[in-house]
Amino acid sequence: MKQDMIVILDLGSRLNTTIARAIRKLGVYSEIHPNDISLAKLSQLPNVKGIIINGGENNQLDGIKIDVDQAIYTAGYPILAVGYEPATSENKLPAWPESEEAITEILHDFIFNSCQAQPNWNMKNFIADQVERIRKQVGDKKVLLALSGGVDSSVVAALLIKAIGKQLVCVHVNHGLMRKGESEAVLEVFKNQMDANLIYVDASERFLKKLENVSDPEQKRKIIGAEFIRVFEEEARKLEGIEFLAQGTIYPDIVESGTKTAGVVKSHHNVGGLPDDLKFTLIEPLYHLFKDEVRACGLELGLPESMVYRQPFPGPGLGVRCLGAITRERLEAVRESDAILREEFATAGLDKKVWQYFTVVPDFKSVGIKNHTRSYEYPVIIRAVNTVDAMTATIEPIDWPILLKITDRILKEVPNVNRVCYDLSPKPCATIEWE
Repeated sequence: MKQDMIVILDLGSRLNTTIARAIRKLGVYSEIHPNDISLAKLSQLPNVKGIIINGGENNQLDGIKIDVDQAIYTAGYPILAVGYEPATSENKLPAWPESEEAITEILHDFIFNSCQAQPNWNMKNFIADQVERIRKQVGDKKVLLALSGGVDSSVVAALLIKAIGKQLVCVHVNHGLMRKGESEAVLEVFKNQMDANLIYVDASERFLKKLENVSDPEQKRKIIGAEFIRVFEEEARKLEGIEFLAQGTIYPDIVESGTKTAGVVKSHHNVGGLPDDLKFTLIEPLYHLFKDEVRACGLELGLPESMVYRQPFPGPGLGVRCLGAITRERLEAVRESDAILREEFATAGLDKKVWQYFTVVPDFKSVGIKNHTRSYEYPVIIRAVNTVDAMTATIEPIDWPILLKITDRILKEVPNVNRVCYDLSPKPCATIEWE
């Protein structure tokens, strides 16, 4: 491995991701692992130069305080314990300071003086390390990749193509919840331009039938996730030598799906929806990266900027933007209004300025007036946010003339809609998606 590593052990701190990113900002790679990682497993991680035991208020499970494997304290690693009094390491702090500058100063001293780590964290080295890991893990076997066409799966595809070439088999599943023109774009880029081994599966009716009368967003996510895997299993049975399933899982997916010390925000199809009888070994090379780092990785791999900075799109697709039980009527309203929004944002140059923008159609109607008569139809909700790492998000202020033009087009061009609203809620308290 070309990169030195600092391991953060999660003992209930709310600052795990903050500390991880601060370490990487200093040029050193970091990974967050659960508190109960064994010394044996820790020792298998490459180039670990030091450990941060990161305690906090969520340091109990079922009323019992959690700790680390006691053998870690005497294994020879430099250890910094913060916010965790039971730690037996010499280097201890009661809590992290409030200022970023003070946190950086503490980390700088620990990483470079105590741990003697080198600032060799960069995407070139990260890619080299992952390519080495993938080749060692896969050997001469084949890998099946769930290729949605989003940033995460696209970067994984490029990374795997670099590592194992034609041993990668990409499967694009059209679950009927794609944006307008989405599947067509995936086929054009990956099959025609990148010459990937690509299998296209139109499972629209299959997914929509499974989702009939299902209104709970968590249940929808898990149904979609489980069905995805079933489709992959079916495709894998048609092929020889498939033993691995690659996924574009990134660290915000892990956090939001819930950890031992943090509750579930929302389940991601690649985290919480996997069936118990999964027959593949998972490959998740982006597991510890944040969204901005995934984009940097994609650029280093040579992916075009249009793909790397493509509008983020959740695995469950429009299924989480068609609130409540999915109906074809509202699904089409989401699809068409989203296409209008994306078109107008591109025209105004906002597609390069705003990180995430989309429309939502809820499962309720309101009274309006169309063609000089009463209408009883759905609202469309517009959301536009900016973020660095998808852990927090701010609202993008959009000029009124642009919003008015979008509103006018949606009301004129999208059937079964009589209102357009703009969501002003940041993350937190809201999430980026509507569910």
